[in-house]
Amino acid sequence: MATGICAISLIFSSCSLDYANPNAATEAQVLSTREGLLGLAIGMQQFYAANGTGVLESYITRSGVTARELVVTTTFQNPLDLEVGGSALPTENGDILAIWQRSYRVISMADNILSNVPKLTDVQLPPPMRSGTLALASLYKAMCLGHLVMYFEQAPITVGTLAAPAPFRNRADVLAEALRLLDDAARQIATTAPNTEFTTTVLARGLNLSTTIQAMRARFLLMAGRNADAIQAATAVPQAAASVSNFTFDAQQNRNPIFLSIVQAGSSYAPRDFFGVAGLDTNDQRLRFFMSLNATRFGNASRLPADNLVAPFFAAVDASIPVFRLGEMLLIRAEANARLGNLMAAVEDINRIRTKARTADPHGIGAALPAYSGAMAAEAVLAEIYAQRCVELYLTGMRMEDARRFGRPAPPTMPVFTSERNRNFYPYPSLERDNNRVNTPPDPAI
Repeated sequence: MATGICAISLIFSSCSLDYANPNAATEAQVLSTREGLLGLAIGMQQFYAANGTGVLESYITRSGVTARELVVTTTFQNPLDLEVGGSALPTENGDILAIWQRSYRVISMADNILSNVPKLTDVQLPPPMRSGTLALASLYKAMCLGHLVMYFEQAPITVGTLAAPAPFRNRADVLAEALRLLDDAARQIATTAPNTEFTTTVLARGLNLSTTIQAMRARFLLMAGRNADAIQAATAVPQAAASVSNFTFDAQQNRNPIFLSIVQAGSSYAPRDFFGVAGLDTNDQRLRFFMSLNATRFGNASRLPADNLVAPFFAAVDASIPVFRLGEMLLIRAEANARLGNLMAAVEDINRIRTKARTADPHGIGAALPAYSGAMAAEAVLAEIYAQRCVELYLTGMRMEDARRFGRPAPPTMPVFTSERNRNFYPYPSLERDNNRVNTPPDPAI
């Protein structure tokens, strides 16, 4: 039922099946006080990026396996089943459930903030704090909804209950809701700018609220096929260090989840050799940025060659991970222009990606390749954009979506480890079907 089980108690107390804690805040107390709601906003951000249980890790690693960015190096059954994919992927798979359940926990937190912050008076929560908190909740709910339809054909836009199971909505409706939330977030902070108290006590360190809202608008507008609007939103994010937005971590409790999942000894995943991209130009400087080219490991079941991940934002337990990469905005403009028939404009942005030096990019990502010399035809230009997205946006959780949008070869029904991806969409988790049988759609064939 798209449930956000124990979403509030995740922040303020543990989920208990036995005894009530008389010292713990009740849900009503949490949702009716300034301290409770601001604490929930802080916890929502922490949960999204948390190691081991967060949304960010599930988006990057699980879809990375399906889209052949990663190989599985463990013997655990869930990731091995995910790597096989195809029609054999069981609906009981815990990795699929992780994407679904973690997303709806964040959505539940965001919904509680959006529903209850407006009930506080201006004395309890001054307008500059109110606008920032509402915008933040809208952003996080929108990010979860947008990513859910990267991996599932349909999804609820609210969290249901046993008494009122959540209805599923089609992809267009979910994207429309994500964009409505982002538009509302942008209006909130444009009308009343968040104050220093909000940015220092509630907003996560390193997160650039305004540029992240615009970047997510650009991302989801492109997915929705609103190409002209996507160009406008992407252009609103300057290609400058001031636009950078990061998830930040430390070496204690709040550790970098991708470092733990892919880099540290005993990790479960490893990067595919050459990003899993056929025909990649070996002079591309991004190869050395993201991975060491030594093919020291092989996938446990796939036997595909794997390398070591060395990208700075994944390489340490306390390294910051970009919320989005600035190169994505150029590639959004390139793709949208190509689909609108503006091939010259598309190639200009392709070349900004191809010829970019590492020193010119705030993230340190640079291909240092010659300018595009392929055919000036839509099919060829779009193929080049897809290839650039595969590398520039490696391990951002978007390749599965990109492969469908660019019409890449369909995945086989039976497992073929060398296929570009092994599913179009995931089946719905069996737990969701058990709790929301009346609304859960049939599983996609593949």
